[in-house]
Amino acid sequence: MRLLECVPNFSEGRDQNIIQQIVSAIKEQGVTVLDVDPGAATNRTVVTFAGEPDMVVEAAFAGIKKASELIDMKKHKGAHPRMGATDVCPFIPLEGVSEEEAVFYAEKLAKKVGEELLIPVYLYEKSAKTEKRKNLANIREGEYEGFFDKIKKDEWRPDYGPSEFSSKSGGTVIGVREFLIAYNINLNTRSVPIAKKIADQLREKGVLQRDEQGKLLKDENGEKIFKPGLFKDVKAVGWYIPEYQRAQISINLVNYKVSPLHEVFDAACKLAEIEGIRVTGSELVGLIPKEPLFNAGVHYLKKSNQSYAVSEIDAITTAIQSLGLSELTAFNPTEKVIEYKTAVKRPLISKTVVDFCDELASDSPAPGGGSIAALAGALSSALSSMVGNLTIGKKGYESFSEEFKELSYKAQRAKEFFTYIIDEDTFAFDKIMDAFKLPKKTDEEKTERDNAIEEATKNATKIPFSVLERVPEILEYTLFCIKNGNQNALSDSGVSGLMAKSAAYGAFYNVKINIKSLKDETFKNDILEKSTQIIKKVDSLASEIESIINERL
Repeated sequence: MRLLECVPNFSEGRDQNIIQQIVSAIKEQGVTVLDVDPGAATNRTVVTFAGEPDMVVEAAFAGIKKASELIDMKKHKGAHPRMGATDVCPFIPLEGVSEEEAVFYAEKLAKKVGEELLIPVYLYEKSAKTEKRKNLANIREGEYEGFFDKIKKDEWRPDYGPSEFSSKSGGTVIGVREFLIAYNINLNTRSVPIAKKIADQLREKGVLQRDEQGKLLKDENGEKIFKPGLFKDVKAVGWYIPEYQRAQISINLVNYKVSPLHEVFDAACKLAEIEGIRVTGSELVGLIPKEPLFNAGVHYLKKSNQSYAVSEIDAITTAIQSLGLSELTAFNPTEKVIEYKTAVKRPLISKTVVDFCDELASDSPAPGGGSIAALAGALSSALSSMVGNLTIGKKGYESFSEEFKELSYKAQRAKEFFTYIIDEDTFAFDKIMDAFKLPKKTDEEKTERDNAIEEATKNATKIPFSVLERVPEILEYTLFCIKNGNQNALSDSGVSGLMAKSAAYGAFYNVKINIKSLKDETFKNDILEKSTQIIKKVDSLASEIESIINERL
């Protein structure tokens, strides 16, 4: 699947009729609208949608066109900086789309908007033609009111469209960026100066420097001097939101991997305390990847000296609670976390145990042994995590506490991997069946069908092989638990070892039966040789586990 995301920001957050017309225009192009987030105080709506790249370009164009028809910037007032009816329209490559391809599609949209809608367009971030235009704040400086003069300057001529500012629809900014997290931190004050002071200290740009008389300091070129802020790739402002009756720090995390969400939040809490106020919670605008929330959950579990060997959803729940994401409106991860919102339905793992076994026992060839091998890996991992958690903090095992925290954490992640594969194995089998159903009347059709079957079979081989590859890791966790863990759970570790060995051999059998029909001898020999080496390691570890278990029980 090729998936490109687009997150246009429209300068209307109050009139639901206008918002719905814009969203409808986007939906008509066949894309999936993931989120619509209007804000009355900011008078701005963030729409998130995704789809095949060409469809995304058409959907973005339709939204920009409709916004230019319905929104009159001469009448617009709101707390958020803006320069046009569609203020900014970023593309984010999600799946199967490279950054270079995303830049191509962004420029395709920019050209279309400039030429057909006669709206001035600026390219920013990874699409920018000059260094100065990479930063959205540089382009938008002066906002709508200041752009009538700004656009006449040579250095601010648009990349596409007329060099004349439209009083009705303004201008827009289009480009490719990292996944930006729009994030607001709530304060128990109405003071905008305090919010701005904290925002300046957090943002990369930093704090304006002044002399003892309060006069702004400038360098030899007459440019204002800033003391850099705490976080790279962070933009922040302070504002007051009447509907919440409080000030907020409005933040754009341009790269959450460089400046993690929880670190910014914790720093804001400390800075607020210095000012004699406190952070009461926070809110996310639009969607968020699960990674920064998961990392935040693990961070707060570690901070409170709790076991962080928890499931993904438990970690995310901890993050929601710790960051106060439900303070203003309920935060539903299935609606706000992008991977959950776009997730493919997984029919097997959503079943009850009884229903799963009934499905397995039916006359359908899938699910079959490959899915069960993955399930065995998941059960083994879950048992290792359990034994680790039963060891942490127990008398007599204190010296291994930190090691078991990390082991249980890794076992949880392995459990999630194996669980994911349960359905993937069945999906792979279905793709083989689809390939066999392709037409074969002509020589060309026969060749295409044969190639499709070969590729689908290779993919179906790689999936059980991925299970096999991870089994030694789980057996090593099990062995550590047996040697150093809670001995009251020794039988559980023994069962974990048996499940891991079953997962390995089940996966190995599926690899061998799948490669029998392949024509690519290099692929067959390579994967068979690797699988055989892994099985030898599995046998060695499983034998050691069995020996210790039999001796101690």
